[in-house]
Amino acid sequence: MRTIPIAQADNSANVSKQSIALTRRSLLKGTGVLMGTLAIGSPLALLAPSNVWAVELKLLNKDEGDTLLQMGRALFPHEKLPDAAYALLAKDLDAAAAADPKLAAQLRDGIASLNRAAGGSFLQAKGGERLAAVKSLEGSPFFNTVRGKCVTSLYDNEMAFVTFGYPGSAWEKGGYIVRGFQDLQWLPNPPADASPQPYLG
Repeated sequence: MRTIPIAQADNSANVSKQSIALTRRSLLKGTGVLMGTLAIGSPLALLAPSNVWAVELKLLNKDEGDTLLQMGRALFPHEKLPDAAYALLAKDLDAAAAADPKLAAQLRDGIASLNRAAGGSFLQAKGGERLAAVKSLEGSPFFNTVRGKCVTSLYDNEMAFVTFGYPGSAWEKGGYIVRGFQDLQWLPNPPADASPQPYLG
């Protein structure tokens, strides 16, 4: 294994240097990086500067982050929403856990419970097994924490806006009456009598 020598100095009058072998594994211990790609030709890939994404975690390791990502997908499944959006859930939970030891313990205990409920590894379980494992924890503080964070992490970001066709805030552009009021792409157009022309004064 390749090591990187670094120097460590003490604070005494006689400053001495001691060589320490720092491995990549020890440098990244306790932290993880979630990585993936955007589907070529998807709306997000067309807008993003690159089709590769990465999310760095402060406290959780890669498997723990991936587990939270996949739990979010089991809770709020959207086929068109890329893993990059679900990675934001893991990132937000990780950031909160880095500042709160009790939350960190709750997340790690919950992830361990998910693994046990999935027969050993939540990440290696099939879709139905994952859903059953998540349902088995319904009502627990861990379940409620992850589900609650999903609402903002998954839906309050540009990736979700583009995926679902939400044009973004309109109040600073004059409101929705003449911008986006009838721009729904996933519903059929209503009959004319159900959607009269807006009154503009």
